[in-house]
Amino acid sequence: MTGNKTYDVCVVGAGVFGAWTAHALARAGLGVVLLDAYGAANSRSSSGGETRVIRAGYGREEIYTRWSLRSLPLWLEMFERAGRPELFRRTGVLWLARDDDGDDDGDTVSSDTLATLQRLSVPVERLARGELERRFPQFQFGPGAWGSFEPAGGVLLARRAVRAVVGEAREAGCAYRVAHAHAPPGRGRASSVKLSDGETLSAGAFVYACGPWLPKVFPELLGGRINATRQEVFFFGAAAGDTRFSAPAMPTWVDWRAGLYGIPDIEGRGCKIALDRHGPAFDPDAGERVASAEALREVRDLLAERLPALADAPVLESRVCQYENTSNGDFLIDRHPGFENVWLVGGGSGHGFKHGPAVGAYVAGLLTGGGGAAEIEPRFSLATKERAGRRTIF
Repeated sequence: MTGNKTYDVCVVGAGVFGAWTAHALARAGLGVVLLDAYGAANSRSSSGGETRVIRAGYGREEIYTRWSLRSLPLWLEMFERAGRPELFRRTGVLWLARDDDGDDDGDTVSSDTLATLQRLSVPVERLARGELERRFPQFQFGPGAWGSFEPAGGVLLARRAVRAVVGEAREAGCAYRVAHAHAPPGRGRASSVKLSDGETLSAGAFVYACGPWLPKVFPELLGGRINATRQEVFFFGAAAGDTRFSAPAMPTWVDWRAGLYGIPDIEGRGCKIALDRHGPAFDPDAGERVASAEALREVRDLLAERLPALADAPVLESRVCQYENTSNGDFLIDRHPGFENVWLVGGGSGHGFKHGPAVGAYVAGLLTGGGGAAEIEPRFSLATKERAGRRTIF
């Protein structure tokens, strides 16, 4: 129990954004309490999966490339301090492309990714079709195929990584509780929030970083601006003795045009394949997390084109999680318009996990005036979030 203590900051949500925010604030010496309705990296959360990709490629979106480059060393340093270096697997990340890749506006996302990485001196290789086939023979490449390969990218073991962040935050003095927090009452300056057990918790500032629950806590403000969508993931088992679908033989990969990505077999759980397209609306509290036969058929059809040896492979595991998307895919990091000391942090799915350390440092800087984050990045502002979606960040 927290008793009658007043904290400097209350962080609501112990997913990757909330955990790293609490971590940064606690290590800066502030009195912090971190709350989560179901517990850190629980199965309902967007941060609760086994694996998440960390890559620097983002097309023209240089801010996210820079934040990814900033975040990876911070992840690695934390894993080293925690004695958990295995929570990052350097598989490399392969961006699959074709000569005619482009979206409806004519933007060439694959070419833009390569150009941005080269401009920022990020290690990257451009691979022609012949080199792709030599290095990655388990893939099937069509005419005009080429790829960008980031050797430094890879996979974060997400659920365990978030819990490691929370553990280090607690060592720095952060209090942690499993409790549901309501929206603060009134307007102007919030002094407390009511918890699900009836207790009132007091703090000088509040950060709501509760992912797909943000529009449930603030429905009038964020309804339509952040939408939770159902996302289905499958883990396919290769044939006995076949190591082509495990690292280092297989990298993590992204096929932007097909809306498909994959992670090699990690810890013998199967090769992870998922559609990177927004699914139907989903309730993170009550939604049934049973994968559909329709999604499995679509994934198998795509595998027949890209990884034919897995097209009929058995499904070892499946998972239903959710994205929590803003209208365009940009993060939401801004002050609540009705409260001078309440902050909203979200919109990270499905690309935000990798950026946790950078987001935490940025939000801590906004609250303390340090770290070069005294002003809000305009593209993260609430004002830029519409109620009709048009995704631009991948």
